[in-house]
Amino acid sequence: MKKILTPLFFIHIAASLFGQDAYIKGKISDSKTKETLVGANVVVDDTTGTVTDINGNYFFKVSEGKHKVEFKSLEFKSLLMMVDIKANDTLSNDVVLVGDSKQLGIVVVSAGKFEQNLSEVTVSMEVLKPSLIENKSIQSIETAVDQVPGVNVIDGQANIRGGAGFSYGAGSRVLVMVDEMPMLTADAGDVKWTFLPVENCEQIEVIKGASSALFGSSAMNGVINFRTGYAKNEPETKIHFYSGVYDRPKRDSLDWWWGDTNPTYSGVNFYHAQKIKQFDLVVGGNLYSDEGYRYLETEQRYRVNTNLRYRFKGKLQGLQVGLNVNTIRTKGGLFLAWDNDTTGALRPSGGDLSHYTTYRTNVDPFITYFTKHNAKHTLRGRFFRTINKNNTDQESTADVYYSEYQFQKRFENDLTFTLGGVYNYNEIRSGSLYGTHHSNNAAGFIQIDKKWKKLTVSFGARGEYFKLDSIDVERRVYTGRDSTNLIEDHSKVKPIFRAGLNYHLFKATYVRASIGQGYRFPSVAEKFIKTSASGLDIYPNDTLKPESGWSAEIGIKQALRLGEWKGFIDLSGFWSEYKDMMEFKVGLYGPFVPPSYGFGFQSQNIGNTRIRGFELTLVGEGKIGPLGATVLAGYCYIDPVQTDFDFKRDSAFSTAHTNVLKYRYRRSGKADLELSYKKVSMGMSMRANSFMENIDSYFVVFFPSMASYREKHNTGDQIFDYRVSYQMLKTAKISFIVNNMFNREVMGRPMDLQPPRVYAVQLTVKF
Repeated sequence: MKKILTPLFFIHIAASLFGQDAYIKGKISDSKTKETLVGANVVVDDTTGTVTDINGNYFFKVSEGKHKVEFKSLEFKSLLMMVDIKANDTLSNDVVLVGDSKQLGIVVVSAGKFEQNLSEVTVSMEVLKPSLIENKSIQSIETAVDQVPGVNVIDGQANIRGGAGFSYGAGSRVLVMVDEMPMLTADAGDVKWTFLPVENCEQIEVIKGASSALFGSSAMNGVINFRTGYAKNEPETKIHFYSGVYDRPKRDSLDWWWGDTNPTYSGVNFYHAQKIKQFDLVVGGNLYSDEGYRYLETEQRYRVNTNLRYRFKGKLQGLQVGLNVNTIRTKGGLFLAWDNDTTGALRPSGGDLSHYTTYRTNVDPFITYFTKHNAKHTLRGRFFRTINKNNTDQESTADVYYSEYQFQKRFENDLTFTLGGVYNYNEIRSGSLYGTHHSNNAAGFIQIDKKWKKLTVSFGARGEYFKLDSIDVERRVYTGRDSTNLIEDHSKVKPIFRAGLNYHLFKATYVRASIGQGYRFPSVAEKFIKTSASGLDIYPNDTLKPESGWSAEIGIKQALRLGEWKGFIDLSGFWSEYKDMMEFKVGLYGPFVPPSYGFGFQSQNIGNTRIRGFELTLVGEGKIGPLGATVLAGYCYIDPVQTDFDFKRDSAFSTAHTNVLKYRYRRSGKADLELSYKKVSMGMSMRANSFMENIDSYFVVFFPSMASYREKHNTGDQIFDYRVSYQMLKTAKISFIVNNMFNREVMGRPMDLQPPRVYAVQLTVKF
């Protein structure tokens, strides 16, 4: 045996030493847009290969002879080639891939911090395209997000599958991001929806379920990632002119402008994107003025934003640097609660409201480097300042300093490895509203995604460190048997994990399962706010503890095709549990003096909760015969309860007197359908919610009109919007929109009626 192996061994060594290599290089691009494709796969002989860099180029080494080379990318048909190359030769081969009409073509990045086909992710996700925002003439992303199945936005606070209720503008269990970086304020920990640049929206991705392992605190109920865009090969300019008028409410008693001109709003969005050699330029803005359907609640805002990027060539090819900036000034009146449910439902309590001027600015520098070995280094930062000025002595200035380093390696065997670190410093300067505070948050994370032929497996872990002022550990103080106070110190670093899998069961059927942990630190507002407005007193609670939890789901996604129309139908069941959940709770927290006699709200750890339910969604686009059809629809049912509810202790503070969590809708349905034929398009949107069973008893005890209103309106709400558009010219389209078509009287949070019917017109110019 040794006599046979020895010659073979030396022959192998000789071949290795003297054998000659060859090289294959080229560029991969899209046949339709002519854009180069970043991250496209090049597979050689079904075993090895590479991926394209930031400029769509690929380069790899092979042995001389014949080879099978396959070019693949999400949303495109694979291309197979046979090449015969001689030793020491370099074969140049540019490839053009054709879009795959059989695929829906939705690519997301939020699920695993890299591009994936929506059908292969391990969590429930929804995607909003900019066409929906444009067609509905949406001026605030809040309106677009509220159209997503399973998502409700209550007075600006996002709620995914009942994971959050309403917390008076303080704190969020849903992490809102812009370009994968948090966009929550440093003081209240909430999102300012009108700050997000509608005019430069590439895509909105919504992750449902705990995502703290990937994105940190505030992502325990899910993530909304707003992605901005960069210039394509061809210059593009878009301008939207729009104007609307509020119709009279159905009840004459609500019409405070009786006899005068109906209140109106108007605005313009503009956007321009252009490549100038290696320099990418995007600039956009918004001008908006609203007279308001509620008395004195006007708004004027001015927003300007830009995305700048430079892509190096030559020896520095693969390196790009950039700077994104967005700034807004908003001025208006803030409506907090109605005066009464009849003649004062659209008038502020006490006849007055807060007049404010706010300034918000974010500056985001970044550096990205793509190596020749399929790796990517990303260093990015964000400075986010919010300045709130008003006439009620509740001013504040809050700064966020965010930085993140991320390393990602995509191997040829469909393994993606992501590693990173985050440091976040917040500084809040306020008077009597919050006081002055600062916080430090550091985290490290790792994400591993592996795909076999039909199975995709994902695992992530994160360690979080948080320090607010001088407190860097969670301390629990309790009384022992000997009546002494005991202090329990917990770890300074909180570890959290997630895992998921997706199995391609049949040709068009995908099954997934996932579980993830969540962890959220209290915001400065939840711990330290002290204010009073419209009869509502809110008190601080500096003993508030972080909340934690987990979320699990199983789901099945079925691809559909009807002629040239393609889509997905998705059914999922979910189960979430939270420990030490934070919610504002009514009670006696102040001195027993009029007018409130100490009653008010305070953020507290209410105990342990459980939310379970199911969701069914349908999404698709394409042509059915001569008609173009786009649909986004879904139904969600939840069972939200407090598992350690004590009837004697807790029932007096809520209207349901049961363990049902407050400010949730058990059943909700959403749908948006658009049909187009030649130059004409027509669309319809629907949002339906069941009756909000449980709210704070404070509202019905101290505001009797609230109790009578809930008795009369106890069957839930349904709103229908309609739109029609006509493509007048290749570069111009006019649209007519009617929101709240049937003029339904709908309430969001208590004592906060939503707009009556609205008529709007929009002119869109693109060139």
